Parts: sequence; C-alpha cells; structure tokens
Amino acid sequence: MRHNFPYARVGQVIGLLGGSFDPAHEGHVHITREALKRFGLDQVWWLVTPGNPLKAHGPAPLAQRMEQANSVMQHPQVKVTQIEAQTGTRYTAETLEALIALYPGVHFVWLMGADNLANFHRWERWDWIMSNVPVGILARPGDRGAARVSKAARRFRSAQITGREAAKLRVSEAPAWSLVNVPMLDVSSSQIRARGDW
Repeated sequence: MRHNFPYARVGQVIGLLGGSFDPAHEGHVHITREALKRFGLDQVWWLVTPGNPLKAHGPAPLAQRMEQANSVMQHPQVKVTQIEAQTGTRYTAETLEALIALYPGVHFVWLMGADNLANFHRWERWDWIMSNVPVGILARPGDRGAARVSKAARRFRSAQITGREAAKLRVSEAPAWSLVNVPMLDVSSSQIRARGDW
C-alpha cells in the first residue's frame, strides 16, 4: 500500500464519492453521513477529482478544493482524498480498476446522486462500472423518476436491491445497486459559485 493513500483493512466496505467538490459544502457532508448509515459502510472516501471530463470548464485548483473539503468534512469514518491525481486516472472506471488492484480484499461501493444515474450511460465504460462495483444511489424524495427509467436502471433492473434492504449492498457482488430516498439540504456548489462565495 502506498503511504499517501488511505488505509483500509481486508474485508472492509468503502464507499467512494467522486466529484469536483467545487466547493465542498454541507450537502456533501449530509449525503456522506446518510450513505454510511443506509448502506452500512465502514468508511467513505471522497475522491476530489482533478477535473470532470463531462464539463467544459475546469474547477478551482485542486489544492484549494482539498482544503475546503477537509474543512467541511470532519468525521472519523470519512477520508478526503486526491486519489485520481495520485493514480493519474481520469475516468471513474479507470480509478476503480486502480483501487481494486491497490486494495485486494476490500469491497468498494460507488456512491452517486440520482441525477447521475439518469445520465450514467454517458460515462466512459459505465456498464463496466455497474458490472464490477456495487452502486449506492442517493435521491431526493420525489426525484427518482428519471433515474428509474434511465438506460442504466433498465439494463440492470434485475440487479436492483430495494431501498428498504439497502444495507445488503455491503455484502453484494456486482452487479448490484440500490436507490434510497435521502432528505437533501437546499445547497449546491453551482449556487455557491453563482453567489460569488467561492
């Protein structure tokens, strides 16, 4: 294990929440705490990305975003990381391949919002992700429609675990995914940037 990577023991279940975190805010903290609880995770690692391949404009400098993320996310089971910068990976599938190789015996769960599931088929090798790593999806109440009829949800319908049984994701082999309702805080990175607070 590289010394600058977070520590995980064999058998642990690690949730991975990727994003630009531009900036990180209380909404990210809230969904992270909910993911720990709903999916029965041992840890959550924030993967603060160097950049988002689907966005035309780059985020604030990585060091600035890491500092902000560490200031808002303080929880003993959560690690703020820049793993993608360290591994040199750009796409989620590449990052997951690298982590699976670096952490044999560790069970990873990919975490994302329901809005991402609606557009998941646009991600590089999205079907490989669904086939190789369980996926935990966090939705605003009443914000599940587009996610439920998405290409990814339709293709992997038989692998869905109900929200009531979402904790089974921790012991499930991929493909497996679960969509849970989570009360969301009314805050977003784009709102913060638009206000000029970042």
